[in-house]
Amino acid sequence: MPPKKRRFGRVRKLPSGRFQARYRDPNGTDRPAPHTFPTKTDADRWLTAVEADILRGTWRNPDLGRVALGDYLTEWIDQRPNLRPRTVDLYRWLRAKHIAPRLGARLLTDLTPGVVRAWRADLLADGVSTTMTAKAYRLLRAVLNTAVDDELIRRNPCRIQGAGIERPTERPTATVAQVFQLADIVPGRLRVLILLAAFASLRYGELVALRRRDFDPRCRTLTVRATLVERQDGTLTFGPPKTDAGLRTVTIPAAIRREVRIHLNDFVDEDQDALVFTGATGAVLRRSNFQRTSNWRMSVAAVGLPGFHFHDLRHTGNTLASRTGASLADLMARMGHASTRAALIYQHTTKERDEHIASGLSEQIKNGRDRARSGHGQRKKR
Repeated sequence: MPPKKRRFGRVRKLPSGRFQARYRDPNGTDRPAPHTFPTKTDADRWLTAVEADILRGTWRNPDLGRVALGDYLTEWIDQRPNLRPRTVDLYRWLRAKHIAPRLGARLLTDLTPGVVRAWRADLLADGVSTTMTAKAYRLLRAVLNTAVDDELIRRNPCRIQGAGIERPTERPTATVAQVFQLADIVPGRLRVLILLAAFASLRYGELVALRRRDFDPRCRTLTVRATLVERQDGTLTFGPPKTDAGLRTVTIPAAIRREVRIHLNDFVDEDQDALVFTGATGAVLRRSNFQRTSNWRMSVAAVGLPGFHFHDLRHTGNTLASRTGASLADLMARMGHASTRAALIYQHTTKERDEHIASGLSEQIKNGRDRARSGHGQRKKR
């Protein structure tokens, strides 16, 4: 009895002994399966699944995903709306440095979970930090999510649990005394820059974008209205803060208000639009200029903080603010965060707070044992 003829597609045995499946798509194009099969049964099952997709209307044209990842990623970055300039720079750098060299020539349809796992493992084996690897993985995952939306691929192959989570090492914090020691070492026109970074929790870009009009007459508050963005090509741009939450008014601690007033009087032009912090010639204070003028590396080492970054001043201020008992919402408002993720870092239990909790528990244990010894709360004898 001759074998029953298939209603959909056809299968033939190749000289190699493997089996090839072919079918006509909804447009009438004759298509082969993307690979051969070890048995005729396997080929039949594959054709049955394709037929079911066509009947359900879920069949995808396999040619749609035949786009090189490198090209698709470039277009994705260029066409992404509302990306901040430095984010664009970061994405282009990640593409050129960590994604394109290994995956750029691969077609979207050729990206599998195994390929992605191998790519990530290679990055880590080559000494790329876990933080930078997580950034590259998150970018790849976002791009391939768009490819799914564009119906170029069926599923996102980035499925490594936790691979996109950054776990940076804990940054150091300075003591209040060390902050003032550092402020004493740097040139006088940079002194208040140090103090506001630490005690007003401002980012570097926010500080160097401050203008005289951003301070109230008594320097009780300052208002963050802009930030300075320095691109990788050296271009400087004044723009809005990172998020809407970045537009905020911050109360300046009374202990440093006098120093702020002195700085405005001694180093800032009377024009309300004058920048509060500038270079020696009055130009915008670039990061490189600040690092050189402050002799940053030697200055932080001199106060016992080798390897201390400028951003660690903000981290110090945020930590000090959390110790005041501020709520999560209060911390978010002061730091200019739109989400709770970063602010929650400063809600972690400090050693001092943990000792306070342990002390309270100890008191309760003591009181409970004292009551037991005095006959209160003893179990009845059977």
